[in-house]
Amino acid sequence: MKNDGLTLVRLEGRPMRVDRSAIEALASSMQGSILEKGAPGYDGAREVWNAMVDRHPALIARCATPDDVVRCVQFARRNRALTSIRGGGHHIAGNALCEGGLTIDLSGMRGVRMTSGSTRVVVEGGARLADLDAMTQKRALAVPVGINSTTGVAGLTLGAGFGWISRKYGLTVDRLLSAEVVLASGDRVIASERENADLFWALRGGGGNFGVVTSFEFDAVPLGPEVIAGLIVHPLEHADDVLDFYARLTKNAPDELTVWAVLRGAPPLPFLPPEVHGKPAIVLAVCWVGDPKDGEAVLAPLREHGKPYGVHVGPTPYVGWQQAFDPLLTPGARNYWKTHYFEALPKGLWDVLVDHVKRMPSPLCEVFVGQLGGAVARIPEDATAYAYRATSYAMNVHTRWERAEDDARCIAWARSLFDAAAPFATGGGYLNFMPEDDQGRVAAAYGEHLPRLAQIKEKYDPENLFRVNVNIAPAKSAAKREAPPPPRP
Repeated sequence: MKNDGLTLVRLEGRPMRVDRSAIEALASSMQGSILEKGAPGYDGAREVWNAMVDRHPALIARCATPDDVVRCVQFARRNRALTSIRGGGHHIAGNALCEGGLTIDLSGMRGVRMTSGSTRVVVEGGARLADLDAMTQKRALAVPVGINSTTGVAGLTLGAGFGWISRKYGLTVDRLLSAEVVLASGDRVIASERENADLFWALRGGGGNFGVVTSFEFDAVPLGPEVIAGLIVHPLEHADDVLDFYARLTKNAPDELTVWAVLRGAPPLPFLPPEVHGKPAIVLAVCWVGDPKDGEAVLAPLREHGKPYGVHVGPTPYVGWQQAFDPLLTPGARNYWKTHYFEALPKGLWDVLVDHVKRMPSPLCEVFVGQLGGAVARIPEDATAYAYRATSYAMNVHTRWERAEDDARCIAWARSLFDAAAPFATGGGYLNFMPEDDQGRVAAAYGEHLPRLAQIKEKYDPENLFRVNVNIAPAKSAAKREAPPPPRP
């Protein structure tokens, strides 16, 4: 390290000079390490999943223990430093990093542990879905999580979390028993139904607004080691028939069945004829988590409907299915997402999606409609901070491309699709799918729970230290902004 001080961006956005001795004191107090710009490993440490994100924190604190996190939060609070929290670094907005501030990096804290004979699993704040799945499947257990194994457990959970088994077993937050949290004060607390219950409520869908979660405790469910899963790929020109069939099938499907409709170019999979690779297609991604004998009867209409390009559905290891989409979601590409929720899937909506898919700006783009409902909808709306339990479907416009010169064209396509689909949507959106320019959709992210979340934010983070996220303003700050101007004398 150099002998002079370091410039850090303050919470208010102004640069400040921090004395070198303060940084050295932080570094010497940690089991982990501190990286500054230009240090070996710095550029690798600031890489995140979305290549559009190119931020340069002044300091990256690579934490090894919860105590490291405490010391970093205390440093940030003392210096009023702009602060971001990195778990898996997978969020589309790149919220893991902040420009010119302090990034508290938990990516080295990937431990997952279980006690013999228990269904409880403790997951550190930097763990990925693959880490969690690998541990739980050793005992034929699972926690309902997302569909890309490189996603961070922390960000997924704090945004609610849904995937292939959520219709049967609920959201990720519905299996959360407790969390260890470092608050903005630097205090280290447990949040559960019995301790700090208001904080526990807020963590389950309120994003990273309330503290740094250093570990999560989940109650896993029996599952695996195999499920019935796979893909059915139809030509896009059969969209009216296939998507009408999909809407009817999913409306009354048993909880054990989840089917997502993905509109994209047909992937180069071995079970598809080479001549259809890349052609516009409707991919029905299927997962059955019930009794295999019952599953064969339920899945028969899916297998037999229409004239697909190809069908590949059968018993498969759950861990393998969890990683099946990883090749389409590798890091290093440029990505921009937009999200809607839907109660129903009318033909007008499908017409919008099909029209836009026919003119995708990149062969890497796709639009998926994920089926919700089931167990997710049976939990009371006010049980957790997640506000959209009655929602039947979530859409992600996943725009993906390689070259920076294509940014404007690709982003314009995504926004056009989003706007055209809006008349069919509920007005809400999935927190984990919101890009950086969706900060104006805070109300859409948190719905009717936003006022309660703002009160809890005021209690636990009144200075809004944790603001590099889809941010909830503390209640007093929000009230001050919304108050009418004083009358003229």
